[in-house]
Amino acid sequence: MDLILWRHAEAEPGVPDLERALTVKGQKQARRMAEWLGSQLPDNCRILVSPAVRTLQTAEALGRKFKLMPELAPGAEAEDILRAANWPGNKETVLIVGHQPTLGQAAALLLTGEEQDWDMRKASAWWFSQREPGDALSVYLKAVMAHDLVVK
Repeated sequence: MDLILWRHAEAEPGVPDLERALTVKGQKQARRMAEWLGSQLPDNCRILVSPAVRTLQTAEALGRKFKLMPELAPGAEAEDILRAANWPGNKETVLIVGHQPTLGQAAALLLTGEEQDWDMRKASAWWFSQREPGDALSVYLKAVMAHDLVVK
C-alpha cells in the first residue's frame, strides 16, 4: 500500500476555521503540487479529504474525484488518518488531504511507531510505501515533495 499525506495550501486567517479559503498564493501552491501528484499517482488512487474549505480547494486542484471525510477535519488524531486510509491493509494507493498537526503526527507514527509533533510545510506531500503489503513495520518514506520544488 502507498499512503500520501498532503497538507492543504496557504489559507486565509479567520473563523470559523472550517470556512477558511485558500489565498491566491495558496491556490498557486495547490496547483503546483497537484501538477506533480497528478503525474505520479495511479489512476485508481483513492483521495480522501477533510471537509474544511481549504482542503477541498487544495484537492480540487488535482481535477480528480475525491471523498469528503468528516473524521479528517481539524483536530483529528493521527490514528483517524490511518483508519480512514485502512492502513496498512488497503491494497490501493490512498491520498489524504488534511491538516497540521495531525499529518505530521501520522507521519511520525508511520516511521517511528510513536506520535510526535513533526512539522509538515503547507502544500507539501509525504509519500509512504510498504516493502511487504499489509506489513505496517515495512513502511518507508518514498518521497517528500514541496510545492516550490515542482519544476515547470
